[in-house]
Amino acid sequence: MTKASLSPVLQQATPVVVDHALGSWIHGTDGRRYLDFTTGIGVVSTGHCHPEVVAAAQKQCAEIIHAQYTTVMHRPLLQLTEKLGEHLPDGIDSVFYANSGSEAVEAAVRLARMATGRPCIVTVQRGFHGRTVAAASLTTAGTKFSAGFGPMMAGVCATPFPDARRLQMSEDDAVAYALNEFDYLMATRVHPRELAAVLIEPVLGDGGYLAVPPAFLAGLRERTRRHGALMVLDEVQAGIGRTGRFWGHQHTDGLVPDIIITAKGIASGFPISAIAAPEQIMAKAWPGSQGGTYGGNAVAAAAAVATLGVVERDGLVDNARIRGDQLLTALREGLAGIDAVSDVRGIGLMLAVEFGDPTAAAGGPESREAVRLAGAVQQACLDEDLLTLTCGPLGSIVRIIPALVVTEEEVAAGAERFVRAVRRTVEG
Repeated sequence: MTKASLSPVLQQATPVVVDHALGSWIHGTDGRRYLDFTTGIGVVSTGHCHPEVVAAAQKQCAEIIHAQYTTVMHRPLLQLTEKLGEHLPDGIDSVFYANSGSEAVEAAVRLARMATGRPCIVTVQRGFHGRTVAAASLTTAGTKFSAGFGPMMAGVCATPFPDARRLQMSEDDAVAYALNEFDYLMATRVHPRELAAVLIEPVLGDGGYLAVPPAFLAGLRERTRRHGALMVLDEVQAGIGRTGRFWGHQHTDGLVPDIIITAKGIASGFPISAIAAPEQIMAKAWPGSQGGTYGGNAVAAAAAVATLGVVERDGLVDNARIRGDQLLTALREGLAGIDAVSDVRGIGLMLAVEFGDPTAAAGGPESREAVRLAGAVQQACLDEDLLTLTCGPLGSIVRIIPALVVTEEEVAAGAERFVRAVRRTVEG
């Protein structure tokens, strides 16, 4: 008999094996209790096993588990569409459901090309959009996501991200530079009449937890309108309250995209994703282009309805803002004076601590040391019973992603544990 095992390519960030979890805490089979500041990479928005989400899923399991939604409709999906619609910008009133963020990204790109009749997608450097072929073709957060199975999807170009620190500019100058480079791309590589859409995360995820300057988003929005193209916002990680606003793009006043992509935190761990657009755009999708066996699963939809209910009733969007400010302040104070820490940043409950000089040559000694430190700190957090993850194009950043239900006491404890882990790593 063959003994099966998980793929050796899967690298677990921690050795923890979960016994059970609740709220912000994971109990391991090793008997230890871990404060979870990873939340399944920003997925478990209402915390682990929120009783109302669990009850909704259990109830739905006893009614119908799989009702394939192009065959028979089920009530949770109708309820979810109504509930989600309460948070969508005016005019965005049509929703298509899939299973994962990658699938939703691909559905958004397909819709953009069909709706405009144009082939080209411009993505922004350091963005992460998934691992499937089209999504990986749009991802520039690191070569590991797209290397080894090319050629990638054609019709994709990347434009610079206005990273003021790396560019060694003020934010205003970085925005002006990045918008000028976008215009140059339109003059040299992508003809405006062939531009279908610009795709961007309002806050970079795997690319380094950097909020996009509002002036850059506004500048891209103006240009997409001018060129007759669509603006697609990947809210997979930043959406559902994580940044202290329901959508990450709401930090840019008056910004309304053409297509919004959501997943991760919408169902507290159940796999469901969606794209939303005005009906007149969604209706331009070709017949048969939208579908999927498991998309809009009844149990996942029921969990999503419960999740949105908890987010609204318990004020979790405001909690993300308040607790995020608390955590950012505590980290900045606790890490002040540590030369190896080059930046402590965050928006809501998307926070990051960067090690090393972001202008250092990639792959050089300084860069390698920054990557080593970030990895060592992430592992040192385990000794403090704190779970964190690394990110960034090189892996020199530790990201901190508590659940939206995190309490004042849990934030204080997490900050203390993280600071100890950094100091022990750097000083030891």
